[in-house]
Amino acid sequence: MSNNELLKGQAPKGAWSLMKRVYKYILPEVRAELARWRKVAEAIPDEELRKQALDSMNTKQFHCEGGGVYAAANLEQRQILIPLIVALQTISDYLDNLCDRSTSLDPADFRLLHQSMIDAVTRGAPVQNYYALRVEQQDGGYLNALVLQCQSSIRHLPAYEHVEQHVIELVSLYGDLQVYKHIDPAKREQELHTWWQRSADRYPKLKWNEFAAATGSTLGMFMLFLAASDPQLDARMATTIKTSYFPAICGLHILLDYLIDQAEDRAGGDLNFCSYYDDQQMLNERMVGIVQAARKSADQLPFSHFHRMIVEGLVALYLSDPKVKGQREVRVTARYLMKGSPWTRVFFWLNSHWIRKAL
Repeated sequence: MSNNELLKGQAPKGAWSLMKRVYKYILPEVRAELARWRKVAEAIPDEELRKQALDSMNTKQFHCEGGGVYAAANLEQRQILIPLIVALQTISDYLDNLCDRSTSLDPADFRLLHQSMIDAVTRGAPVQNYYALRVEQQDGGYLNALVLQCQSSIRHLPAYEHVEQHVIELVSLYGDLQVYKHIDPAKREQELHTWWQRSADRYPKLKWNEFAAATGSTLGMFMLFLAASDPQLDARMATTIKTSYFPAICGLHILLDYLIDQAEDRAGGDLNFCSYYDDQQMLNERMVGIVQAARKSADQLPFSHFHRMIVEGLVALYLSDPKVKGQREVRVTARYLMKGSPWTRVFFWLNSHWIRKAL
């Protein structure tokens, strides 16, 4: 099998095929995995850790459900991919809650917590006490169990050796963002700028807030897991996938999330990467450019129609969110972003009239 035949005969051919697989296989199995982890979380001894673990699953279940879509491209390997995607995303959501609603503002604490994600995707990495720098300690083995689940799953991916360093890089960048995003607000923006300067030369077309947003996505990690489920994957194609997803597709993912959360974040005084553009016109122009870059990246990958469905599905998912209706500026931006792809409108219709009613 050549690289141009990666996942040939396995990935869904169109939107209806994809959604059929998602509803028949992916959602039930993702929800079963989450139910299993919820039982573990309910037994966490520390009240604060237990609360944040359960809250993260209850309010962010759709993150795991969205990530699970990648397993729809290789149903034969979904018993490996779904537990892996759910476990890593659950770590991510749990740690986000711990940092965002934290009893600490210590960047060293946040970095140690996120070391768990690096260990989770590193073959043979020993688990450790990721709570060593915070007051709350007793999680009953919950976080370590999630790390070990990820490690167990990646051992069964036949081509993981070709994607491991790319996954570790993306996870490390994700951890950096979480550290700088959650520290003392008075220091936050300067630390984010300093961090960006270390990567600016590699991504000359990006603004600092766009790079930061891209690092907040787990989609590149999940796509690399899917790619590693194919024994014919080679190192060259692994690199192509990583550079196609990051920063273009990953950046689109998180900027869409920030786009629809603008009013909510203004009210709460929270950081929002869409607020750093000079004006609404610049935001619209940059968002259109980011959508176009993501579409181009998807189209250049083998089995491009699957990746293009991911891109158009993201645009449709976020722009059909009820939050959009109450924000006039976001509705204007949405009209620009919906142009240029019939697939976006198909997914928008599916999401508005079917998917949200079923969830």
